[in-house]
Amino acid sequence: MSLPRLVRLFACAFALVASLFAEEAPKKVGIIGLDTSHVVAFTTVFNKGPKNPADAPKFAGFRVTHAYAQGSKDIPESTSRVPEYTEKLKGMGVEVVGSIEQLCAQVDCVLLESNDGRVHLEQLLPVLKAGKPVFIDKPIAGSLADVIRIQEAARKAGVTYFCSSSLRFAAGTQAVARGSVGKVKSAYATSPASLEPHHPDLYWYGVHGCESLYTVMGTGCVSVKRDKTPEGFIQVTGNWGDGRVGIFREADRKAKGGPYGGKAVGEKGEAPIGKFDGYEVLLEAVVKMFRTGKAPVSPEETLELYAFMEAADESKRQGGAEVKLADVLAKARAEVAAGK
Repeated sequence: MSLPRLVRLFACAFALVASLFAEEAPKKVGIIGLDTSHVVAFTTVFNKGPKNPADAPKFAGFRVTHAYAQGSKDIPESTSRVPEYTEKLKGMGVEVVGSIEQLCAQVDCVLLESNDGRVHLEQLLPVLKAGKPVFIDKPIAGSLADVIRIQEAARKAGVTYFCSSSLRFAAGTQAVARGSVGKVKSAYATSPASLEPHHPDLYWYGVHGCESLYTVMGTGCVSVKRDKTPEGFIQVTGNWGDGRVGIFREADRKAKGGPYGGKAVGEKGEAPIGKFDGYEVLLEAVVKMFRTGKAPVSPEETLELYAFMEAADESKRQGGAEVKLADVLAKARAEVAAGK
């Protein structure tokens, strides 16, 4: 073998070995909206490490480096939090910038954390233009029409995204979703459902329990009826059209055993669902999306989930009448088409 060829072979082998041992390039994470406690909890995991040091590899190579502070513009309980959370993130080494465009120019991926769903469309558009993968914290929007607008904009931009509550990724709920009790025939899920007047009732907080419900039931809900439990709490019953029934129940925050819970009944038995397992299970799914480019929740399921919650409001307006999801979706699509 000639010396030049030997040198080339050695160089190729060296490059291959070097690539096997090369560390993944660090990914910079940007946060939009500093008006929710999630930003402190999430940044703590990325920048200081998870509660269990053994879980550190799940988040390795990602660090929150930049943030844009503006979240809600007019919800007092949100705007009042911004100064405190801004200082806490600065204390973890995060640089606060003056615009979303500036943030996108300096990061690889984005967490859209503003807790006011009404500002998400406006804040998301620069992220989509920059082509950054993005996690959108709940609620995805402040109206069903904006859910449609967001999904269409993301589709056109070709940007990977998803929106979810952390309740979706609780271990027990995921086990049922993977088939531990067979096909789910009925389920109920509970969570608090505090209201915010600028959002459909369940978008603001009841979305947590609704996420648990949809995780195990899947798509296919045909209609909903809204009434109240004997204790006076919100109850929404969904008809999946094939004899399957899913129910969301508002829970008292002081409920014995905690307000998050529920049960799924399947072909092979039943199992508890709806437990809150903390934020790290959600962040693990977010990081996996950033690494793989694949979202763990489909746009179709997200759209139906928010249609379910909007139909619950329409049922309330109609005095508890049964409301078809197709009807509320058609109304929202007409609003989008009319530019309202």
